[in-house]
Amino acid sequence: MSEHRLEVADVFRAHQQEFLQRWGHVVSRQQRKVLRDVGLCRTAARGTHLERCDRCHYETVAYDSCRNRHCPKCQSTARDRWLLQQVSSLLPVPYAHVVFTLPEQLAPLALRNQRLFYTLLFRAAAETLLEIAADPRHLGARIGVLAVLHTWTQTLRHHPHLHCLVPAGGLAFDNSRWISTQPRFFLPVRVLSRLFRGKMLAFLLQVYSQQQLCFPGAPARATSSAPAMS
Repeated sequence: MSEHRLEVADVFRAHQQEFLQRWGHVVSRQQRKVLRDVGLCRTAARGTHLERCDRCHYETVAYDSCRNRHCPKCQSTARDRWLLQQVSSLLPVPYAHVVFTLPEQLAPLALRNQRLFYTLLFRAAAETLLEIAADPRHLGARIGVLAVLHTWTQTLRHHPHLHCLVPAGGLAFDNSRWISTQPRFFLPVRVLSRLFRGKMLAFLLQVYSQQQLCFPGAPARATSSAPAMS
C-alpha cells in the first residue's frame, strides 16, 4: 500500500479551526466556503457515486468532488482547459511580463476590502499600461493585457500583486500597422511605476472620502504620503 501524499485538504482539515480562531475576523463568507469545500472534497461527507467501466463493467464506489474552483484536487481539468483557451487567443508576437506590486503596509487594507481593493488594483494597472503605451513618446499604439491576480507568495505570505502578460507591441490608432516595442525593452519601468502609484493612491483616496473602506483595527486616516508602489 502506497504512502498517503499530503494534500491541501489534509492541512485544511487539521488546522481549519485553529486558523479560524486566529483569523476568522477577516475571513469572508466565500473564503469559509472554500475552507469547508476543500476540506471535505472526496470524503464520505460529500456523498458517493457509482463509477462503471464501459468495457469490462467493473464498478467502484467513489466519493463526490466539491467542484469548488479553488480546489487543487478536482479543478485541474478546468484549469488546463482555461490555459488552452488562453493560449489559443495569443497573438504570434513576443510577449512581455509586467508585475504590479503593492507595499506591504497596504496588504491588511486589501485583506479587509478584497472586492473593492482588487478592483482598483486591476483598474490602476490596466489604465497605466494603456495610457503609457498610447503615448507617442513611448509606443503610440493600442495594446491588450491579460492580468492575473496573485494574493500570496510561494511561502504563503499575504502579498497582493498582478501578473500582466502584454504583447510586445500594439496596433496603430489608424489600424494601419503593428508597432513593435524595442528588443528586450517594453515600456519604461519608472514611468509605469509613477503613473501606477498616482492612480492607485487617487483611487484609494476617492473611496476613502466616500467612506467605502473598512480599516483593520483602529480607524486610520488616508493621506497623500502613502508608501511607494511599483
